[in-house]
Amino acid sequence: MPNRYADDTLTVRVIPCLDVNAGRVVKGVNFENMRDAGDPVELAARYCLAGADEITFLDVSASVEGRATMAEVVQQCAREIFVPLTVGGGVRSVADVERLLKSGADKVSINTAAIARPELITEIASRFGVQVLVLSADARRVQGGVRTPSGYEVTTHGGKQSTGIDLLEWIGQACERGAGEVLLNSMDADGTKAGFDIEMLQAVRPVCPVPLIASGGAGSVEHFVAAAQAGADAVLGASVFHFGEITVAEVKAALSAAGFPIR
Repeated sequence: MPNRYADDTLTVRVIPCLDVNAGRVVKGVNFENMRDAGDPVELAARYCLAGADEITFLDVSASVEGRATMAEVVQQCAREIFVPLTVGGGVRSVADVERLLKSGADKVSINTAAIARPELITEIASRFGVQVLVLSADARRVQGGVRTPSGYEVTTHGGKQSTGIDLLEWIGQACERGAGEVLLNSMDADGTKAGFDIEMLQAVRPVCPVPLIASGGAGSVEHFVAAAQAGADAVLGASVFHFGEITVAEVKAALSAAGFPIR
């Protein structure tokens, strides 16, 4: 499906993601069996120099542990990079967003708290502008006795809790309330390196009027290209970058060769 935002002036962004737990970057499969991938500040600086368009910092245990995102690590990352920094994890209020922006974040990602109280989306967008707010949707195909119209649901607490909320309905509602971007993370594909969930991307694209970031499953440069062809405005990777399997430059070269404008 063609990307409605792609033209000669807009680019497909390549975004390394730092999943941080206890001050270290970690990565697992389907959000389980996490292994250490390095220091977040060092990795952020490295990716910035390597040509990353943005950096995403997700405190993956903040919501589960009921605490705020680690502002001091965000501050250190922000001092080392010169590209936009998106921060998420444990964001529950307008005050949390303000604290992270003052710490150096350019955008803030929310998930669990927004599902618990959707009005938070409107409050954040009204206070800081839609360009600051990224809706993080940790989504999966329904399982067990859960049923939704689309066959997908959103989850909370780092993918650990089912909501029974339909993914497409939720994204539509969140965008109406003021979400400026959607970070779509496939829990089924996360960490598998088997490719982005193209079927899910294609289902979400028609109901998402804002930039859509594909996340979960990257294992080759061809996977990034396939996500862009499915309508993603940005492509996000983690372990393939952290462990040196693919470089940002290689992803950009593949996107360019496939006809997508890059920075």
